[in-house]
Amino acid sequence: MKVRDVVIFTGKRFEVPQCIQRIDHKATHGWQLRYGGTKLFSDHTSDGKGAGPALVEATKELLARIAKLPAPSKLQREPNENKTTDLPVGISGPIVRLRSGAKVHDCSLSVSIPRFGQPPKRSSVYIGTENTYTVEKYQAALAKAILMRDKAEAAYQRAATKAKRADGEWLLARRAKRSAAKK
Repeated sequence: MKVRDVVIFTGKRFEVPQCIQRIDHKATHGWQLRYGGTKLFSDHTSDGKGAGPALVEATKELLARIAKLPAPSKLQREPNENKTTDLPVGISGPIVRLRSGAKVHDCSLSVSIPRFGQPPKRSSVYIGTENTYTVEKYQAALAKAILMRDKAEAAYQRAATKAKRADGEWLLARRAKRSAAKK
């Protein structure tokens, strides 16, 4: 998990994990957790003395949320406004092409397969040729493409959650190591 140094208005420096932001405003001083919703952990003082304990509480809550919530997904959920078909996100087509050496055009759907930590992969779902294309074959191919995309999104989500939980365990071990070093 990424951590960064944050210097608050008093000049005190803190190592802060991602998903926690510092809020210093006229009447509000604290750490805002942004994971699975937001929650403010107030310093309860205007002089910044409560910033350390508030950060500890925010970090505990972050670790608890990471342990029980799925990782936030960065996958697109809605089609772009300029998409000209009513196909779901990640599916495009029908694509009609004449392959080298073929005498008839064939038709397929293109599916974007998201992969966590890697570029997406493209896969084709065959519909038929210009001689065999039917609405039923199109609908069957579309159902197959949707299932393929859904399975890939679920695998992506599982991998993202697994990685985020590993980050949480790393952060917990780092906190324990720092705490032991202070004693």
